[in-house]
Amino acid sequence: MIEYESSIIVAGSLASLLASVGTLLGALMIWTIKDLSIRARDMLLSSAAGVMLAATVFSLLLPGIAHGEARGLSSGWAAIVVTLGMVLGAAVLAFIHSLTPHEHFLKGREGINSKRVNGIWLFVIAIALHNFPEGMAVGVGFAGVERSSGIPLAIGIFLQNIPEGLAIAVALYSIGYSRAFGFNVAVLTGLIEPVGGLFGATLVSIATPILPWILGGAGGAMLFIISNEIIPETHKDGHERAATFSLMTGFGLMMILDTAMG
Repeated sequence: MIEYESSIIVAGSLASLLASVGTLLGALMIWTIKDLSIRARDMLLSSAAGVMLAATVFSLLLPGIAHGEARGLSSGWAAIVVTLGMVLGAAVLAFIHSLTPHEHFLKGREGINSKRVNGIWLFVIAIALHNFPEGMAVGVGFAGVERSSGIPLAIGIFLQNIPEGLAIAVALYSIGYSRAFGFNVAVLTGLIEPVGGLFGATLVSIATPILPWILGGAGGAMLFIISNEIIPETHKDGHERAATFSLMTGFGLMMILDTAMG
């Protein structure tokens, strides 16, 4: 039993670590790209949001319902349990956001006493708030009973991390920070995700009976990021239509990937 739990933790942690490499690849582009238009940045982030959205649906919420059914729940009750977990996960993340000072690249500072915290650390905190749930989702999805269902999720997060890493590095560079600083902060994103993966995988290993709740909670955290963070950021500069179709493109690509590997 201990060996099984250890293997779950290792699998989930390694999957989130590999997924985080996408951020490094994206951040490396800061050394070759002099500038990134706001329209291009919005489209990149929106495509990443589309990948996240599809990964949430197909690799977290639907498997959560299936696992609930496998444990004897009716389809309706399994869906209700996962939905409650989803709402709980989003509520917990929203509560953390309301208390933690952080800064968005476009929306500015949020949270209690954010004006008293150095701007550099506000960016670091924002990255942690954004990426810890992503890593947790990979750890949870990959450490589930059917580990193969977590593979598309890990690949999806890897793919969405590439434009996200580039966008973070370019955003920092565009407001006066050096390329090296933008690169380092973006890479920090990749270092935070495996921490979330370790947490999620450990949670699954010690609480498998409530896996539908855990999968729903991870999905809710991802949906909160998409709706509360990424979509407002990409829709405030007049590029709503381009951002919308980019989101749909990312969603479609991830849906195809998940179906092909399913």
